[in-house]
Amino acid sequence: MDRQEMKQKKMMGAILPGNSTVELREFDMPKPGHGQVVVKAMATTICGSDIRCIYREHVGKGPEGYIPGTVAGHEPCGLIVEEGEGLKRFKKGDRVIIYHISGCGVCNDCRRGYYISCKSKFRQAYGWQRNGGMAQYILADEKDLIALPDELTYKDGAQVACGFGTVYEAIEKVGVSGNDAVLVTGLGPVGLATLMLAKALGANMLIGVEANPYRIELAKKMGLADYVFAPDEAYDQIMKVTNGNGVERAFDASASDPGRQLAIRATREWGRIAFVGEGGTCTFNPSPDIIHGQKTIYGSWVTSLWRMEELVERLVRWGIHPEDLITDEFPLEQAGEAYRLMASGNCGKVAVVFPED
Repeated sequence: MDRQEMKQKKMMGAILPGNSTVELREFDMPKPGHGQVVVKAMATTICGSDIRCIYREHVGKGPEGYIPGTVAGHEPCGLIVEEGEGLKRFKKGDRVIIYHISGCGVCNDCRRGYYISCKSKFRQAYGWQRNGGMAQYILADEKDLIALPDELTYKDGAQVACGFGTVYEAIEKVGVSGNDAVLVTGLGPVGLATLMLAKALGANMLIGVEANPYRIELAKKMGLADYVFAPDEAYDQIMKVTNGNGVERAFDASASDPGRQLAIRATREWGRIAFVGEGGTCTFNPSPDIIHGQKTIYGSWVTSLWRMEELVERLVRWGIHPEDLITDEFPLEQAGEAYRLMASGNCGKVAVVFPED
């Protein structure tokens, strides 16, 4: 497609009006400015935060404040098809992941690579405050791009854009090695990704806890965990398989009070716990649950640009494909079905995929 065709063409995009609905609308083809590119979307996956904060109803504030009428989708991956002026690294024809927050670039958080933590009024998240990946084309700033190696698919890249990047950050904070038994509470896409990466890092025991029968069977089918327990039996079973000691590392992806309590209490003395699941509450007794056991709880929110690049490199080295967690795929025209399925929880990861032509 040449530049003149792109100027004239319209495109379809999905917006989230709330009330568990999806609308397809026609948008003008984006035009790149200085330091920008147009990316042809190839795959965009759906995140739990889309369901929690936008799809069901507009409850988000601050970084999760959705601007009505914005093209949804903050986990996009695709191909650069048009260049703006002033590009420094990327070019037309490059395969790229879009880091889903466009920070101001000059605050302390941005200079650390953590656009997610940017507090500037100029911060915009793709799919929230600026048009995202649930459209045929995406206008992106070059500074927000991560190169996608040939060894990884576009669906791999979409997974890295948020979910796998988030998990990798948490794992790097707490540290996972062959010395560790690892517990993951909540086996949605983020929890499954945690098991996948912890396995690659050599964890000597992997334990999952999940209430949804579909996701229990999915985790078992994929062979990502040595044990998968239902919540009502989990604590006793974890103590049993760890000889009464508990795990060295725990990750909560459930965003539930019981799941977080379990992650804390099933961790052994001197262990580390990461909270990754968004929302909810947590009730625990500081002295017996944390202080006396010398435990540490980490909060972890998405990741940095440099760490996402590092993850992409390591995925190739490990031979891991995040797209393996995708259980269902839909074309853009069926985006409503994709969001409904993701909201039901009876799935792994759900992707909207686009034709290559």
